[in-house]
Amino acid sequence: MKIILNKALLCEAVLNVSRAVSSKSTILALEGILLKAKNQSLSLTGYDLELGITTSIEADVREEGEIILSARLFSDMIRRMPSDTVSIESDEKLLTHIAGGKAEYTILGLDPEEFPELPAIVKEGALKIEAQVLRSMIDQTLFAIAQTDAKPVHKGSLFEISEGMLTVVSVDGFRLAMRREPLADESDQRFVVPGKTLSEVSKLLGNPEEMIEASVSRKYIVFHIGGYQVISRLLEGDFLDYRSAIPKESSTTVTISTRSFMDCIERISLLISDKLRSPLKLSFSENTIRASCSTAIGKANDEIACEKEGNDLEMGFNSKYLLDALRACGSDEVLLELTGPLSPMRVVPREGDSFLFLVLPVRLKND
Repeated sequence: MKIILNKALLCEAVLNVSRAVSSKSTILALEGILLKAKNQSLSLTGYDLELGITTSIEADVREEGEIILSARLFSDMIRRMPSDTVSIESDEKLLTHIAGGKAEYTILGLDPEEFPELPAIVKEGALKIEAQVLRSMIDQTLFAIAQTDAKPVHKGSLFEISEGMLTVVSVDGFRLAMRREPLADESDQRFVVPGKTLSEVSKLLGNPEEMIEASVSRKYIVFHIGGYQVISRLLEGDFLDYRSAIPKESSTTVTISTRSFMDCIERISLLISDKLRSPLKLSFSENTIRASCSTAIGKANDEIACEKEGNDLEMGFNSKYLLDALRACGSDEVLLELTGPLSPMRVVPREGDSFLFLVLPVRLKND
């Protein structure tokens, strides 16, 4: 293989593809990037057996060929090259010469035959959605994905397409995040995409007006984003019946400025840490929310104005979970819908039903 290519293009491609490379694996090839030079282009692939990212960039291909190079080492080398172009040349013994300007490296690559083959996707359904809408749906639900293996299927987000509506749902046992958008698709589909995959997809969504296509099969999904393909295994298992988990009625409704409420919680939370855990106590009365907490190092109290309808209520919350939900709202004002001191709080937009966040309360000592 012998190629010359633009350093900036190569750096960007290597950076993005490296996100699917395994940082530590018993299979050495999984810690590398597969390079294939053919037809005046260079294709780059990273794959950790769960997530794969592949792309192609323009290259002056003097000699076609393939090689696997260490992702970390290759990335560091080309990033520090002093020139605008980089040349890569490898021989039949897998010795690879990488040069740019006066800087030169010679490293040993791996046999491309050792790289696992990406799964062949047999399309069973295609999803088309605008990039900015998909990014919004991912970013507003990613925070509620489970981080533990207690129920592996909850380490991803449920995508449900029904009656021309796409619903994305994440749950972790303490909170639920749901996002809905109309979709020009009448087919019914239901699948769970791993959180890691969605995080990487969100990073690749550059042009907000680009139409993103996702090809779905029984076990895999492929996102086509610009010049990239993101291939991921889907999660299997019984996802929570989220509809039955959402309270249908509320006895108290509170309209609040999202920013003011977040600022209040952040002020009170200065006394709360991983070592000094304490529930955030919220009292809803008249048109005021009173917030307080008490830890080993002291007490904090604050209050902000709101518009309240219904019964007075006192509840305890994990301050981080509440802040995560408020940060994901993306609206100036939200509605807090409350049923009782031990029932989940619903956080919804003032108008419409584009999102819904559930936050489970914490039992206060006097409950």
